[in-house]
Amino acid sequence: MTYMVATLVILVMVALGVFFVVTVASVAGAALDGHTRADRRSPSAAPGSQAVDAAEEELRLRYARGEIDREEFLQRKIDLER
Repeated sequence: MTYMVATLVILVMVALGVFFVVTVASVAGAALDGHTRADRRSPSAAPGSQAVDAAEEELRLRYARGEIDREEFLQRKIDLER
């Protein structure tokens, strides 16, 4: 009879251990998945500001090539920042 109780206790402890490991793995997996989804969803810059960055880069290139003067460069830069 004691062997049956001991066996039953061991089986229950093994089942609880397996349940614990599966639960921890699920929670960790969900946390990592949520973290990577958040990274994909919210980039460091908003989509609109990426267009402004590209426009500002083009403006800098035009100024560097001498296509526009300093005054026009500064005015257009101010316009882009609005």
